[in-house]
Amino acid sequence: MTVFESVRVALRALLANKLRAILTVLGIIIGVGAVIALISVGQGAQREITQNIQALGTNLLFIEPGARQQAGVRQQAGSFPTLTYEDALAIADEGDLPIVGVAPELGAYGQIIVNRLNWDTRITGTTPSYALVRNFQVADGQFLDQHALDARSRVIVLGPTVASNLFPDQDPVGQTVKISVHGRIGENFKVIGVTVPKGATGFGSEDDQVFIPLTTMQQRVYSQLTTRGLRNVEDINVKVASPTQMAQATAGIGQVLRQRHHVSQDDFTITSEDDILRFFSQVTSVFTLVLGAIAGISLVVGGIGIMNIMLVSVTERTREIGIRRAVGARRQDILVQFLVEAVVVSLVGGMIGVLLGVGIARVLSSVPVDGQYLQTVVSVNSVILAFGVSASIGLFFGFYPALRASRLHPIDALRYE
Repeated sequence: MTVFESVRVALRALLANKLRAILTVLGIIIGVGAVIALISVGQGAQREITQNIQALGTNLLFIEPGARQQAGVRQQAGSFPTLTYEDALAIADEGDLPIVGVAPELGAYGQIIVNRLNWDTRITGTTPSYALVRNFQVADGQFLDQHALDARSRVIVLGPTVASNLFPDQDPVGQTVKISVHGRIGENFKVIGVTVPKGATGFGSEDDQVFIPLTTMQQRVYSQLTTRGLRNVEDINVKVASPTQMAQATAGIGQVLRQRHHVSQDDFTITSEDDILRFFSQVTSVFTLVLGAIAGISLVVGGIGIMNIMLVSVTERTREIGIRRAVGARRQDILVQFLVEAVVVSLVGGMIGVLLGVGIARVLSSVPVDGQYLQTVVSVNSVILAFGVSASIGLFFGFYPALRASRLHPIDALRYE
């Protein structure tokens, strides 16, 4: 019997009992659909995180303060204020470093107040180079300049989210706002610009923040002191000239800071953009694997259903098997016939499951969650994997019933009632 004839016989056997065939295929459909849908969620999360990190800028190094130790216990990174604006200037002035920009920042959360309207947001004190380093562009007006930094000017650049909520019907540039941090109403600030929208990321919305000169932030709004009694910065962003020079820049920056801080053990941490991307890629890969494994359980359940139905089919068709053997069918022919039936069930369920999984992934990506859309990615590899696994399950769980059918003695099979 050829493969084509085996498939035809298998389809005829399945259609002979439609309800039972549908219930058998249903387990594979649900399993394959769940695998594709859940893997698409994991791969979508991985792509979104990658895009978010890359949106921060390219060739970036992030310098953060070290960790404080109490009673021999090391606390979280950044809990030990050690970085200053002067550190950033020293790094920028180091001529041997392959860098194109240095931007320190100091952040605090507060309210921006305009008449009766107010908006809670992040207030970022920084320097003019922040726009270059972190890839910010201005849609209206201008960004912070060196004069505003040197003069400790009370000027502010709004993110588009802040601008649209505080000035829904007018141009923000030229308007006056107040800044409130920790409940204290500060002085008036003049709006000089609005940035181009960058969208929300996994690290918060890049559009929901405002920018003021770092010196103004430290003198008038919010400041902390380092262990040396100097005004600190939260972190220092460094843009390296090229990806191949990241290691050279890291080593040079570390040497500059150790000399300035007079320490033998680093009281700071330098992290590259690639380090962050690698870490989150590992996390999302494990997340995707776990989701796929959970969904794979339903495939196993579907395989058990196939085995159960095939065993019933062997019992019901015992006399048919005896007749086939009596007219010359070999054990191999019977084995192949029942294996083909099991695989056909799996492949039909796999094809429908692929369509179901793709449909679920599209529905998930179109339903907003807290105002944001879940990103899903259906890759060819995940479809091939789910389809291949479904066929393998048909072979695995169909082998025993097929083997049992092939071992039936022709005389005993013909006597079976």
